[in-house]
Amino acid sequence: MRKPKLRELGEAIRAIVKGPFTTKFPKEPSIPPKGFRGIIKYNEERCIGCGACAEVCPAKARAIEDDVKRKVRKVIHYQEKCVYCGQCVRYCTTQEGIKHTQEYDLAKIKNEGYENIIEKELAFCEICGEVVAPKAQLLWIAHKVGELAYANPTLYLSLYKELGITQDEENLPHLNYDQLPYRSQHQRILCVDCRRKSYLNEIWGY
Repeated sequence: MRKPKLRELGEAIRAIVKGPFTTKFPKEPSIPPKGFRGIIKYNEERCIGCGACAEVCPAKARAIEDDVKRKVRKVIHYQEKCVYCGQCVRYCTTQEGIKHTQEYDLAKIKNEGYENIIEKELAFCEICGEVVAPKAQLLWIAHKVGELAYANPTLYLSLYKELGITQDEENLPHLNYDQLPYRSQHQRILCVDCRRKSYLNEIWGY
């Protein structure tokens, strides 16, 4: 009979003193190590709906859908497609909007309940009506850049609306912006194209 190696003998002695190396899962939950990439969950308060996670996801396990009628953006995570690479967590704009958890048991009897969805209210261009960005994203940027937000009307107007200083466009009386004073178009929430056109129109008369 071959004599046991010293390493194996050491492992046997440690097992007698500290207990077996194996876990009792599924009878008892197994505690994952620190940094384990478990089930991914959104932090609804911290997520701004920017869509960065969907851009970097290699497995196409994320989707961004804008519901114009309901004026919301859906940020969707398809857990059954996720490979748990951690790219979405790493490149999250706020670094707090999405995190790995310690949960790892994904087994289910039915192919239901795997979608993880949150909704964010959208901001629209006041000229063409196109989607600008989620309001949460505009507010996060405005707070992030601080006083520099006053260089961009879309940012500081969004911030003023949050504070209740300005009224929503739909509650204002109808105005003919073609007859308003110079640069009056600037003081509105606009998409990139409409802001560019308003600048060119007022400066060069295009």
